[in-house]
Amino acid sequence: MKTKLSFLTFTFLLISALSFAQKSKGQKLFNGKDLKGWVVYGTEKWYVEDGILVCESGPDKQYGYLGTEKKFKNFELTLDFKQEADGNSGVFFHSSITGTTITGWQAEVAPPGHSTGGIYESHGRGWLIKPDPAKDKALKMGEWNTMTVRVVDNVVTTILNGTEMIKLDDPKIGEREGILALQIHSGGGIKVRWKNIVVKEL
Repeated sequence: MKTKLSFLTFTFLLISALSFAQKSKGQKLFNGKDLKGWVVYGTEKWYVEDGILVCESGPDKQYGYLGTEKKFKNFELTLDFKQEADGNSGVFFHSSITGTTITGWQAEVAPPGHSTGGIYESHGRGWLIKPDPAKDKALKMGEWNTMTVRVVDNVVTTILNGTEMIKLDDPKIGEREGILALQIHSGGGIKVRWKNIVVKEL
């Protein structure tokens, strides 16, 4: 009996340790094979090519979104992106989508000179904060970039390739939770590649 209890205790501790390690490491949102766990909004193109998630403007040249099935409140999201052609996109959080109408907040992903890392409130107050223009040099157009979006209650921080782009304290953000979503901007000509999309709940 004692041996059995010891084994059960060891098994419980092992499972707990593995669960903690997984939580601290974060959850992969993109499996490199398909769009499982995501929902496509709109008629623009979202597909997987050689293990990379690609978003691309379709013939309608409208807004398009790829949103998570799950909602998040406090989290740290890290992902890599590479802009090809026009890279006007974004990473939305605390969001909800109806059709292709999105409410929530966006960490901007855009070509040079267009405030990548800034925070925009969609269908709300518009631009809340833009990075210092001198920080725009952190963006590597046409190359892989790593962005982190960290949200803890009211405070949002964005980091691009190791450079802190903004830190914003906004009570309205802390009032809600919502899905995460990637964007294709309207107008056509957009193509962005994404990989290593990992979220850690805080």
